[in-house]
Amino acid sequence: MEQSTPGTSGIEHMPRGGYNASWLNRHLQTDVLEYTDRYDVPDELKQRVIDSLDHLGSVRGLHEKNAHMALSLVSGIDAPRILELGAGHGRLSEQIVQMHRSAQVTVSDLDPTSVHNIAGGVLGANTRVRTKVIDASAISEPDDSYDLVVFASSFHHLPPKVASRAIAEATRVGRKFLVIDIKRPSAIPLALISAGALLIGALTSPRSKARAFIHDGRISWLRSYNRAAFTSLGTAADPAMVAEFLSPSDRLPHNIAVAYSRPTFAVHESESRRS
Repeated sequence: MEQSTPGTSGIEHMPRGGYNASWLNRHLQTDVLEYTDRYDVPDELKQRVIDSLDHLGSVRGLHEKNAHMALSLVSGIDAPRILELGAGHGRLSEQIVQMHRSAQVTVSDLDPTSVHNIAGGVLGANTRVRTKVIDASAISEPDDSYDLVVFASSFHHLPPKVASRAIAEATRVGRKFLVIDIKRPSAIPLALISAGALLIGALTSPRSKARAFIHDGRISWLRSYNRAAFTSLGTAADPAMVAEFLSPSDRLPHNIAVAYSRPTFAVHESESRRS
């Protein structure tokens, strides 16, 4: 099988495991959508999965850890302007607002129901918070509107071409774009994860809340990106894009965090640190 490379193939053809992914790795990916991305399923089912993700993040302390990581990137700014994309339940923004008393946060999601739920809750009532329906690949905000744009836990929902466009958009409206997501394993562990999820799903009652969560969890792993893919996505957005890989907020090995920035912002920040 002929290997695709950045020079011979557009980013839309890049495997989730990067251009040099093995044959098996290339076949361990899917175009099947998660329930949370589908429009032919009830909102109740989508919210059930989102609630399960919220619970998992709370149990593992991920919301707090991700908030600490996000705020570390704007530590020198008194009143940082932050945009969260794909907010889902909004717990990350909730933690950011609690930890930083002057942060101005825009909480967004592509799903109007999720945005409506956030707007009607405690977070939406905060005077430093606004809620908005936003498509990550077509952000309706002016250039340089934010000090930081963050997309946590669901970047893998985007196919490569859309993901690259989201990086371009996020670094247009923000000085930095932080992506925190699950890290794609190598082929054999990924195959075992997929097979295990299929088996557990088959043994789980169709009426169980866990079944939808397992379904989406398996698809998430199959659609996840590895480090090489994240680098290529940034390069496709801008050949000079700076991609800085950070220590993951969760010490478990399946998380990855990358901060994208345009060269002009990266140079400016480097000079500020030296001064």
